[in-house]
Amino acid sequence: MNAERYNSIIIGAGHNGLICATYLAQQGQRVLVLEASDVVGGLAAKREFHPGFHASVAHSISHFPAKIARDLKLEAHGLKSYTEPLATVGLAADGKHIVLKGDLAAGASDSDANSYRDYLQLMHRFARALNPFWLKTIPRLGGSNAAGMMTFAHIGLNLRRLGRKDMREFLRVVSLPTRDLMDEYFDSDILKAMLSWDGLIGLKQAPRSPNHSVLAMLYRMRGNRVTGLIDALQSSATAAGVEIRTGSAVSRVDVQAGDNGLVASGVHLGSGEQFAADRIVSSADPQTTFLGLVGVEHLEIGFSNRIRRLRCEGFVAKLHLALSELPEFTGLERPEGRMIIAPDMDAIEYAFDDAKYGECSQQPVLEVL
Repeated sequence: MNAERYNSIIIGAGHNGLICATYLAQQGQRVLVLEASDVVGGLAAKREFHPGFHASVAHSISHFPAKIARDLKLEAHGLKSYTEPLATVGLAADGKHIVLKGDLAAGASDSDANSYRDYLQLMHRFARALNPFWLKTIPRLGGSNAAGMMTFAHIGLNLRRLGRKDMREFLRVVSLPTRDLMDEYFDSDILKAMLSWDGLIGLKQAPRSPNHSVLAMLYRMRGNRVTGLIDALQSSATAAGVEIRTGSAVSRVDVQAGDNGLVASGVHLGSGEQFAADRIVSSADPQTTFLGLVGVEHLEIGFSNRIRRLRCEGFVAKLHLALSELPEFTGLERPEGRMIIAPDMDAIEYAFDDAKYGECSQQPVLEVL
């Protein structure tokens, strides 16, 4: 029996898979998206965790690229975009909280409030300089292709436009651990912890880690906060002609030998169904994709070893609570925005250490919405 054929098959209907599928369909391709779950959206899909209560694992989307929203016409499909970020509240045990909204740091000392405005202005300037490159593939160091060289040249030009003083400061700041950067600017332990959060959450890093977590902060300053993303992506994909099948778990990618080597030619589902395609795109993680779906028998030993060494497990857990009413916090009129429970950067460091050695933290740091 001949398998039904598509130009492209996308494995996974999370936001990455849906975006990829829609771009391809806009170019006239026949695209099939296969999702193992019964709903699309991946981590951003809303699920009922208690009767009448719905939430997604990805509780907020704060830096969705405006270019993608324009390209896929997502506002016409119900996407709502907000230019103002959520207020961030650093909760203090004594009720003397710090609230960040815009360039204001309410509850901080005058010195820290002034430093916060200076810090935010500089970081936003750095983020704007990098903004054109977040959607590009950064070339490999040592590469010599023309497109890669042009990307490096463009980055260099944007940094030069910062001026000599700010360019030097950028090169210094992006190499700092977040702890050093926070200690340079602020006195308040709570303010330091809450500002370092966006550079560390979701990464295997702590305040003392030296691996460019400042770049993660700058990345999260791009784009806008949005709501209704998955519904808009699904609607846009369907309007572009994408076929989406949920409850369709892919069990393996078919690989065939051709004149130019091995070629991915289709997929098998757990149900036994088969589909053929000119190309297979996977939005699953690299280990699931290559070791699970493609198979190590089709990979070079060096490549498969590199994939095995990727750190794919997470250090973050999420708890959903169905409450009868809003909780009360001493010192807050209403629990609005996102609230950070991290009394200082050492608390983040110790929680990271527990997770690093395979333990659950006895004093976890929390982001509460």
